[in-house]
Amino acid sequence: MSTTADRLARLVTPVADDLSVTVYDIEDSSGTLRVLLDRPDGIDVDTLADASRRISRAMDEDGSFASAAVLEVSSPGLERKLRTAAHFLGAVGEQVKIKLAPGVADRRIDGVVAAADDRTVTVATPDGGPDRTLLLADITSAHTVYVWETTPKPGTKRTVPASNRSGDARPRSDSDPQPAEPADPAETEATA
Repeated sequence: MSTTADRLARLVTPVADDLSVTVYDIEDSSGTLRVLLDRPDGIDVDTLADASRRISRAMDEDGSFASAAVLEVSSPGLERKLRTAAHFLGAVGEQVKIKLAPGVADRRIDGVVAAADDRTVTVATPDGGPDRTLLLADITSAHTVYVWETTPKPGTKRTVPASNRSGDARPRSDSDPQPAEPADPAETEATA
């Protein structure tokens, strides 16, 4: 972390403790100070807004932050960055995309975090090949991948049972006109 991020962390920690949230990450990027907060069961907007007000007030009282600095307080999101060993430990069992430093074989890896420790992360690849153990120092960027459910929304796709198919792509309802019954050949002959 940069010096600014370290100073901000000292101000954020008591606020996070008071609100019963964890500090996922603090970033200092081009005049934007980004504070990412989370809870095991997810964090709500009201808590984030309260944290933002408190952190902003603490920064003003501290006086060592540039007045032009922009403070952003949010959750890590569904597809969160993985930058530290703790982030990878928290992502065990989750789908990830990892980019490795130049010179490392297979620079891009997609898979599921199988294990992590303070120096390495092990990724199970979707092709069923052997797990890959990577040094954290070789990882240039990584993030979780949110996997959308594959169940269709109710009412978006209607299937037609084979018994209802008559060249019509939609199921019949009681209000649809019914096809005429074919005439009984015996009745036709009797009336003729």
